[in-house]
Amino acid sequence: MALTPPAPVSMNPLARLHADIMRERRRSEPLPPGEHEFSWARTRAMRTDPLRLLLDSYERYGPVFTLRLLHQPVVFAIGPEANHYITVSHAQNFLWRDGSFADLIALLGDGLLTIDGDYHRTSRKLMLPVFHRERIAAAAGTMVEETERALAGWEPGTEVDIYQWTRALAMRVAQRALFGFDPDASRHGFDEAEAFEQALSFYAADYALQIARGPRTPWTRMQRARRLLDGLIFGEIARRRASGRRGDDILSLLLDARDEEGNTLSDQAVRDQVMTLLFAGHDTTTSTVTFLFYELARHPQVLQRLLDEQDRVLGGRLPTAAELMGGEALPELEMALDETLRLYPPAWIGPRMNREAFELHGVRVPARSYVNYSSWVSHHLPEVFPEPEAFVPERFAPEAKAALPKGAYVPFGGGSRTCIGMRFGQLEIKTIATLVLQRFRLELRPGYTLRIRQMPTLSPIGGLPMRVRERALPGVLAGAADAAASPA
Repeated sequence: MALTPPAPVSMNPLARLHADIMRERRRSEPLPPGEHEFSWARTRAMRTDPLRLLLDSYERYGPVFTLRLLHQPVVFAIGPEANHYITVSHAQNFLWRDGSFADLIALLGDGLLTIDGDYHRTSRKLMLPVFHRERIAAAAGTMVEETERALAGWEPGTEVDIYQWTRALAMRVAQRALFGFDPDASRHGFDEAEAFEQALSFYAADYALQIARGPRTPWTRMQRARRLLDGLIFGEIARRRASGRRGDDILSLLLDARDEEGNTLSDQAVRDQVMTLLFAGHDTTTSTVTFLFYELARHPQVLQRLLDEQDRVLGGRLPTAAELMGGEALPELEMALDETLRLYPPAWIGPRMNREAFELHGVRVPARSYVNYSSWVSHHLPEVFPEPEAFVPERFAPEAKAALPKGAYVPFGGGSRTCIGMRFGQLEIKTIATLVLQRFRLELRPGYTLRIRQMPTLSPIGGLPMRVRERALPGVLAGAADAAASPA
């Protein structure tokens, strides 16, 4: 298979708008039932509260329905069967690049998230060795070292924005463990994590603002941040090519990759894969760590079980990679992580376009339709997860997790497009959580209300400010848990 990138996709909003309108005009079959007329209120609701909108539509129309968002009708397929159908059993019928993930090309380029077919299969196969279990375990030392470095500045009584703190930490881990960058040797004079946050804010802007171009628009801010990050990545590519230095990292694999004709990847193709994995390698970790500590602060009983488990298994020492990767040594932590990912799956929606017409739940969907599945919505179906808004880690006890229907739990997607860095991310999240819990207790700021940004991944609007406290002695939190469980 050749290493030739796909044809470029236009980022001109007017050209894409015209293509969508012409596609709809050429469609000869009706779309599934739903709300087909234009509605600015519905479009706005998809931006501000998509979970409620999609759950309500599921109740009204069933698991396959259509909603017109701005100018285009989008088919949503919700629930375990739909998730399995789109990501596993019929995945070959669904294109990523022609769906709404094309919007990410403006920042990420032609990386794993925005490509299909042979180029995706070849690229993924090329990178898989870095994500083998043994290589991931070897990265645990870097994760511990960077987490301890990040915790060195914490003092009881101070306030920390856990979201921003974790983003900076996860960016350093990704740079070192995945790409062999030295974060401390950067001469670019900017904060890489902050640049990524600024770039991603484009996708959280209102649809109308995303179309705008010119000074002080979200597009211009995103492109400015992209140029900063490109300088970092292209600079490292140039240094590696000039020096011949290589390591056991993805960048080295990409620089040395050749197709069957001996062709190598261009600097641009290498940059696109690095940018994509830098994004995926730190953004999902950032969000999940943040939401985990948010829920633990609200559920002292669950927190106490995690602390008791750590005291019993670790006794204050650092965890090993094997203890964190297996799940058997620290089951309470494993269940809390699974439940966090159920409530807040980072990649909450899976936008696709189907090549050919298909039928699901007795509903026919015409070819070349925008089709989205949603892990976030599926994880909140009460017939699959009773009391779906509640934080109940026990629902992921081994027996209960094994009994879930296929496709019920898909925080990392499924099939051949399952997140390549899933195990890396889980190890990093559990490493950070363990080292924090061994030393500190985190409290929510009084009156704090969680508001969630949905694009491109779930994250808290305005961050998550938390008060740092000394870790309570064993047994102290148990009293707090009893008090929280008692009626007022």
